[in-house]
Amino acid sequence: MSVQKLPMNRMISEKTTKYFMRTWQLYGMLLLPIAFFIIFRYLPMTNIVMAFKNYNMFKGVWESEWAGFVWFNKAFTSKDFWNAFRNTLVLNALDLVIGFPMPILMALLLNELIFRRFKRVTQTIAYLPHFLSWIIITGIAFQILAPRSGIVNIALTRMGFDAIEFLSDPKLWIMTYVMLGLWKEVGWNAIIYLAAITGINPELYESAEIDGAGRFRKIWHVTLPGIRNTIVVLLILSVGRIVGIEFDRPFTLQNTAVMEVADVISTYVYRVGIKGLQFSLTAAVGLFQSVINVIFLLIANELAKRTGEHGIW
Repeated sequence: MSVQKLPMNRMISEKTTKYFMRTWQLYGMLLLPIAFFIIFRYLPMTNIVMAFKNYNMFKGVWESEWAGFVWFNKAFTSKDFWNAFRNTLVLNALDLVIGFPMPILMALLLNELIFRRFKRVTQTIAYLPHFLSWIIITGIAFQILAPRSGIVNIALTRMGFDAIEFLSDPKLWIMTYVMLGLWKEVGWNAIIYLAAITGINPELYESAEIDGAGRFRKIWHVTLPGIRNTIVVLLILSVGRIVGIEFDRPFTLQNTAVMEVADVISTYVYRVGIKGLQFSLTAAVGLFQSVINVIFLLIANELAKRTGEHGIW
């Protein structure tokens, strides 16, 4: 048997050698991103032990004393933490319910436009806000929505209406927060769905047209099923970030009048943990946040598989 295996092993070795001789440049190009992820993503994860220690910046992470679950208990017994956790869930859920379908709708509308030049101009205008920072967008929002000097309220008062407190009324602040996020990202996210639509076989549209399907029927029976996998994957990833929230968006928009609804986990960590020099508390909250996100990701992926989709793995 060993005599028969030897030639086969040699054939496999020769094929592997030839393959790497042809493609070694591609593997060489992969070394840089692999090194990036190892250095800036995986190695820093070892410092997660800070969540279980009384971190002392002079001793370092590994020399600091162990504290067990003290920092988790401190976070979980804090009303501010649970208020920030609730606000994070509410804002992310609204972003998901309102913000997730809109790029799909926009991609469908752009795909149906006949005039290509108008389509390109519209698409460009729609995704340009993605490249603006939240500092700039917040400045624009203050100029437009400020109660006294904002363009909207100036127009309302001149027409005899009362000024609207978009940025100081808690309910209106939530609406403003969601709408600004939608305006910033809807055009950019629509690009993904437009790319998926271009991969649909044009013969399917021709067959549907021969069968008498109109424009809406073709969207419902051809376009949407064609991008269903993309929708499911992005939905799973969005659900997996339901507890994670960016810092700059709520931080730049919040003020003392709306802290009840505007204080989220990221701003809570900054205010209580980093500014308060409680770095172990920030690590504990971050670890809790990551665990919850992973749980939601696993649940969403499993539900997608049970409904007949492939999921993300």
